[in-house]
Amino acid sequence: MRQSQMNFRLLLKEKEAACRTDLGSLRTYCAARVKLSCWNCKQTLGETPAFFCMSCKIVQPPHEGVSYFQIMDCEQEFPLDTRKLQKRYLQLQRSLHPDNFSQKTVKEQEYSENQSALVNKAYTTLLKPLSRGLYMLELEGMRIEEDSNSGVDSGILMELMEINEALDDAQTPEEANKIGQNTKVKLTDLTERIDAALRKGELPAAKALLAQMKYFATIEEKVKEKLSALM
Repeated sequence: MRQSQMNFRLLLKEKEAACRTDLGSLRTYCAARVKLSCWNCKQTLGETPAFFCMSCKIVQPPHEGVSYFQIMDCEQEFPLDTRKLQKRYLQLQRSLHPDNFSQKTVKEQEYSENQSALVNKAYTTLLKPLSRGLYMLELEGMRIEEDSNSGVDSGILMELMEINEALDDAQTPEEANKIGQNTKVKLTDLTERIDAALRKGELPAAKALLAQMKYFATIEEKVKEKLSALM
C-alpha cells in the first residue's frame, strides 16, 4: 500500500473521530466560512468542497470538515434520492479517477487517489438507509457500537431469533421469500419511524430504531443467501 493511501486512511479516521465530538451543524458552518486557496496557483477556491481549482484546473486535496452530504451534493436528510446520488457519484468518479492522472505530477496523482477514495466512501455510506442513518447520528456525536443490543428490547430480540430459526428451517424458495417480504415490510416501517425521529430531533429514539434496523438488514442479507442456496 502506498504511503499516501495510508496517510489518507489515517486522515479519514481522524475526521470520523472528530464527528463524534463536534456537532455536524457547527462543522458545516466552519467549512463554509473558511476560504481555501489552491495549492498550485494560490487563487481562492470558489466553493466547498472544491475538487478542482477554477483558475488553473488542478485537482485539489480533500478538505477538512466537509460532510459526505456536501460531497455528494445532497441535503442532510434521511430520505435521499438514490438515483441523484448515483448520478453525482459517476460524475465525480469520471473526473477524479486516478487513471486520469497517470501522466500528472506525483502530488496530483496523490490528491486524485484521495479524492476518489473519499467519494467512494461517501457514496457507499449514503446509499443505504442503515449506514446513512448511522452516519447522521455520528455527525451529532452519537454512535452505535458493533455487536451492541442497545435499543433492542427483549421482545424484539426474541422475534429476531424466531425469524432466524424459521429462515434456517426454510426448505423452499417460497418459504424464504415469505420471510424476505415480511422483513422488507419491517424495514420500510423502521425507515419511516427513523425519518420521523430525526426530523423531530429525537436522536435517542432514532438510535434505538437504527439498532433494530441493523438486525433486520442482516436478516435481509441472510434471505438472499438462503435463496441462492435453494436455487
